[in-house]
Amino acid sequence: MEEKNINVVELFAGVGGFNLGLKSASPRYKTLWANQWEPGKKTQHAYDCYLKHFGMETTCINEDIAKVKHQVPQHDLLVGGFPCQDYSVAATNAKGIEGKKGVLWWEIRDILEMKKTPYLLLENVDRLIKSPASQRGRDFGIILRCLTDLGYCVQWRVINAAEYGHPQKRRRAFIFACHESTLLYNKYKDLSPETILLHDGILAKSFPSSLKYEELKPYLPVDISESSTGDLVNFSKIFKCDFKNAGYIINGQLTTFEVKPRYEGNYILLKDILDDDVDNSYFLGGELSLWQYMKGSKKELRYKPNGEPYNYTEGAIPFPDNLDSPARTILTSESSKNRSTHVVIDKSTLKYRLLTPEECEKINEFPVGWTNTGMPHKFRYFTMGNALVVGIITSIGKTLADEI
Repeated sequence: MEEKNINVVELFAGVGGFNLGLKSASPRYKTLWANQWEPGKKTQHAYDCYLKHFGMETTCINEDIAKVKHQVPQHDLLVGGFPCQDYSVAATNAKGIEGKKGVLWWEIRDILEMKKTPYLLLENVDRLIKSPASQRGRDFGIILRCLTDLGYCVQWRVINAAEYGHPQKRRRAFIFACHESTLLYNKYKDLSPETILLHDGILAKSFPSSLKYEELKPYLPVDISESSTGDLVNFSKIFKCDFKNAGYIINGQLTTFEVKPRYEGNYILLKDILDDDVDNSYFLGGELSLWQYMKGSKKELRYKPNGEPYNYTEGAIPFPDNLDSPARTILTSESSKNRSTHVVIDKSTLKYRLLTPEECEKINEFPVGWTNTGMPHKFRYFTMGNALVVGIITSIGKTLADEI
C-alpha cells in the first residue's frame, strides 16, 4: 500500500532549509505553500533563492504573512524558523486578548487555529526559553499555553548540532507539537513525560539523550492550564519558569528537565569542509593586529555617551579558529570585520583567511552553490547566518515520517 504524502506549509522560509531537510528525509514530504518576506528590503534575495530552487513545485509567496495567512492551504505539517520577539499580551477594549503587533508568533497561532494543523515543527534561538530576563521563561510559556489552548501536546529540545555529528556548534530550540486529533497524540497521552523526552518522543528518537542529573527524578509537573493560571492576559503577567533544555506539555501539565546527548557516530570538523583552492580575495593580508585585538580578551576603561566611565571586559575567541573541532555558530555578520567572523589557516598556503560562502553553505549542510543565485556576495553569508543546519531537520523528518 502506497503511503500518503505529508503536505507541508513553510513559514519564514529563508532559503529553504526546512524544505531541503524534509525532502532529504522522505519523498512523502510535499511543500505546498511557502512564505518568505524580509520587511524593508527592496530586493528580496532570500525569496529569490527559494523561488529558484522550489518554485516549480511550491507556491511561494513574498508578502507579509499577516496579510496572506488566509491563503494558507490545508496541510499536515507547519514548519518555520520564526523570530524571537517579546510575546507579552494585553486585553483589548472588547475584552479580547491581543498579542503585540508585528510579533509573528500570533500569525502562526492564527493559522493553527484556522486549519487545525495536525503537526507543527518550529525552530528558534535557544534564548527563547529564557526570555525575557525580567520574567524568565514568560515568552516561551505563552507559546506553550497558546498551543495547549488549541489542543496540542508539545515537546521541545535545545540541540547543539555539533553534539550530533554536524559541522557547526549551533544551539537552537526545536519545538514539535501534535494535535489532539492525531493518533500520535493519543499514543503520547498514555506515556510518562520521561518516556516521551528520553525514549518515545519525536525529538528523543531523532536525538538520543539521557538525564543530565539523576537526582531530578521524580519530576514534578507544573499546571499552566487556564483553570490554574487564568486567561492568557493573567498568565502573561504572572508566569515565569526556569525552563531546562528539554520539556513536554500535555493537557496543561508541563514537565522540564536537563538532558545530555548520547551520540556515538562520527564528527565533522572544520578542517573537513575547507576548500583547497581559494581565491586571494579571502585572505587577510597585513591586517592581523586588528583581528588579534578584536578576538583577544579585554579589560578596558570605557565611557558611556554621558561621559560616565565603566570597566569593559570580554573573553577571547580562538584566533585562528580551531580546525580540529566543528565550526562556531555562523552569524549574519560572517565575513565582515568583527570578532565573531571565522578566520582559518588555509590548507594550501598556511595563510590566514576568511571562510567562503560555499564553505558556509557546507557548514549548514546546504549543497555547494545553493545561495549563488544572483544575490550580493555579503548577502550569501547573511542568509547562512539566518539558516538552520539542514541535517537536523532531516533527522527529525525521518523520525516523523516513520511515526505518521
